[in-house]
Amino acid sequence: MQYSQPKMLQLVKHSQELNRKLKAIMKEHELEKSFALKALYHAEVKDGGVYQRDYQEL
Repeated sequence: MQYSQPKMLQLVKHSQELNRKLKAIMKEHELEKSFALKALYHAEVKDGGVYQRDYQEL
């Protein structure tokens, strides 16, 4: 499974929880949105993450 920024944006748009986590990552680590999205992907989606199935359905 490969990272896709448009898919991640769509997933975050549909999930309040992911949106909240994205904003927290951006603030805590002072990251731009694109880098924070990639970090969120690796933390919550990749390799059996909680949102992996939702990501694959997009």
